Amino acid sequence: MNKLMILQGMLLAEIEKYAKIHAENNIELDYPIDWERIHVISCAKLGYLMAQKRGVDPILAAVACAVHDYGRIITGKQANHAEAGYEPVMEFLRRTELFTEEEVLEIGLSVKNHSNKSEVGTPLEEIVKDADVLDFHQYGYEMPRPEQQARLNRMLGA
Repeated sequence: MNKLMILQGMLLAEIEKYAKIHAENNIELDYPIDWERIHVISCAKLGYLMAQKRGVDPILAAVACAVHDYGRIITGKQANHAEAGYEPVMEFLRRTELFTEEEVLEIGLSVKNHSNKSEVGTPLEEIVKDADVLDFHQYGYEMPRPEQQARLNRMLGA
């Protein structure tokens, strides 16, 4: 569990760094910085639990869920954030020196593909997608795209 706590601390520091950059450059954020902090931790917890049930490495899943919105953290924008976060999140993960190159690539792929809610991906990608949707739901956010609502409905058995 130590690896996850170290990663989350480093990620929260990244959020603070980019929040300052956005403020200094008068970049309006699509989501409040407090939401980004909450979403990082909450998705990691959801991902850990889902991974245990689905037979996936829970630490790897929690990390992937924690960093899945890295693109939005660095740009401040929702549009194309999954693709925007792909290369930068892998650079961030490599700098942490906590993960193998194979793990970095697997996490990177889950970041890149997490917005494709209607497509079925690797088990890790599916956990990230599910944790993302469930976290939005538990905090009362609306699902702006039909495929997000459909995924949530499948998870909730609705």
